[in-house]
Amino acid sequence: MLNLHSRYQDRNRTPAIIRNPLYSLALLASLTSFQAHAESQDQTTGQPETAAESQERFRECVAGLETKAVEAGVSAPTANQVLAQVEHLDRVIELDRKQPEFTTTFADYLNRRVNTRRIVEGRLLLRTHDELLQRVTRETGVPAPYLLAFWGLETNFGSYFGNMSVPSALATLACDPRRSRFFTTQLIAALQIIDEGAIPVEQMEGSWAGAMGHVQFMPTVFLQHAVDADGDGRRDLWHSLPDALMSAGKFLQSMGWDGDYRWGREVLLPANFDYALADGARRPLSEWRAMGLKDAFGHPLDNASIQAALIVPSGHSGPAFLAYHNFKVIMGWNRSEFYAISVGHLADRIAGAGGLTNPPPEDLPRLSRATIKTLQQTLNDQGFSAGEPDGILGPSTRRAIRQFQHANNLIADGYPDQGLLENLGITL
Repeated sequence: MLNLHSRYQDRNRTPAIIRNPLYSLALLASLTSFQAHAESQDQTTGQPETAAESQERFRECVAGLETKAVEAGVSAPTANQVLAQVEHLDRVIELDRKQPEFTTTFADYLNRRVNTRRIVEGRLLLRTHDELLQRVTRETGVPAPYLLAFWGLETNFGSYFGNMSVPSALATLACDPRRSRFFTTQLIAALQIIDEGAIPVEQMEGSWAGAMGHVQFMPTVFLQHAVDADGDGRRDLWHSLPDALMSAGKFLQSMGWDGDYRWGREVLLPANFDYALADGARRPLSEWRAMGLKDAFGHPLDNASIQAALIVPSGHSGPAFLAYHNFKVIMGWNRSEFYAISVGHLADRIAGAGGLTNPPPEDLPRLSRATIKTLQQTLNDQGFSAGEPDGILGPSTRRAIRQFQHANNLIADGYPDQGLLENLGITL
């Protein structure tokens, strides 16, 4: 079994950047009628829009989308037949607007995704699909445990793809003003996928946001990176595991995956460590070694020039990780540090590694978005710029927390623990 701990070293390489295509201003004009009334209030009468009026406006928007799809190269029969069947899905708008009331702790996030059942199943699938996985690794450089980790996190190894009509979900979002441009492009890409014969429209089901198949590709990612690995003439990410896993490998390869090296590693920090160094800056491994960092087994790090950034997702009371180049590639798939750590750790566990030496504490508070907004405003009021209060613990907020902690002789780990809140006079 592949041993990521002994084989996979560390190297820095800048990943490829995937850019979304630009969008035509003409599309905005074609959608103006629907968007102008998206607040469900009739501008003339001041009365709530009726269901019939809302449906009429949706159909007008869809007609504009059909015109745009044909202009983008979708065949007229496909555009007409598919879009004639799409429905406005209120549930999609509800999910798009929904934000969790409370933030998720790293312990909760990790433990839900990297659990015993998923590890055991991943190890079984590593043996079951050995030939296919070795082929993907040979062609893309992405080791099998990582492919399984993505597959496990995205659809629980293919057990649930989502049950919403992708064309209807994307048409609903394209006709909503919040992110119309992005989802219009996704809808046109979905129509192109149907046009090429990859999947019949009635089988194109996925998540509420349009992610599809075993590895939950968005339509534009499908068009750019999906491949026909089983040789049947179709790129089928729903029914063909070879197509799905090879496509995942090709996508990661396109972003610069380095097949000889690992994602990162858990590290042990010395006493009285300056947590202000967990600021996202990449430093040579030799420099981290000189600061006294050791690997999870207590051994000194390599005295190498490899670049790495330190991440402490639970603050000073939880685990610490050095993240290498492939960590950045994982975040090209999903822009969440929690997600990227979970992929890396699940891959390690599937490959045979044990659990974390310092697991994340499970008793840290889940902060409400209202509390985070109060925290941000309080930091701003005291001269520590946390940016516009939005209830999201982003880089600006964590930087402001570190600055406040440093100024008040607290451990400057950028984490909003109970002690920080008490010092700021904030109660949960």
